[in-house]
Amino acid sequence: MQRVFLFLKGMAMGAADVVPGVSGGTIAFITGIYEELINSIQSISTEALPALFKEGLPSAWKKANANFLLVLLSGIAVSVLSLAKGISHLLETQPVLVWSFFFGLIVASAVVVGKSVEKWNATAVIIMVAGIGLAYFITVASPAKTPEAWWFIFLSGSLAICAMILPGISGSFILLLLGKYKYILNALSELDLQTILLFLSGCVVGLLSFARLLSWMFKHYKNTTIAMLTGFMIGSLNKVWPWKITTQTTLDRHGEEIPLTQKSVLPQNFDADPQLIWALVAAIVGFAVIWVLESRSKISAKT
Repeated sequence: MQRVFLFLKGMAMGAADVVPGVSGGTIAFITGIYEELINSIQSISTEALPALFKEGLPSAWKKANANFLLVLLSGIAVSVLSLAKGISHLLETQPVLVWSFFFGLIVASAVVVGKSVEKWNATAVIIMVAGIGLAYFITVASPAKTPEAWWFIFLSGSLAICAMILPGISGSFILLLLGKYKYILNALSELDLQTILLFLSGCVVGLLSFARLLSWMFKHYKNTTIAMLTGFMIGSLNKVWPWKITTQTTLDRHGEEIPLTQKSVLPQNFDADPQLIWALVAAIVGFAVIWVLESRSKISAKT
């Protein structure tokens, strides 16, 4: 039963990483498996690989806590593969409602992560404001169209996987900033193995390269790190604002016209049906999802 629950937690993490609203790391954090996840990832390069050559596979498997990782990653993979096509379809047919839902997710995630800052001192506030400014600048400066070369897909995987192990930043949100969110979703839904393998290779390299650094930052500078993540999420809200107008377009590899740069506008200035009431409902639902998860995690911790 423990493995079944762990698999379900993996599915929740996968669902979180498919949508650019809340990170898998946040789900791991509020379901009580974050520390074990970080320690297991670290042990792959620090303990498991040396043990593999000196003591054999059984010892390396145990040191890597591989049973835990295998069950968790299986849940993540099932969730990602099953949701990719549906999310991609909804982004095409109901973009305002989907982005409204993501907007609510990010607002709630910022509140939850911000509450975990142990002490809001001047340094934490300054770091948060800096995070807001940096994230907003990235959302304004980042184009919707980026290279589709193999090296950029590899780099996208490396950066996105690092976000997964930190509470606050969504891996899919990093892909959104890099202009590769829909591209990777389409690759998953169409089973484009070349793109998927390139992306996964980047994920593996990024995870093993940066896990120790990110964990060290979280352990030694937890207060300022969480404050920065909170600011980053607040500043990123511009990227998932539901109402945008396209200011410049380009052609994709299939010859179809797609947005290159977009500008956030008020609902009344939107060039289509703003669906204001339903957008508000979707945002509230997104907010409630995170709030319920956090509330249930508190109840579980007490019992």
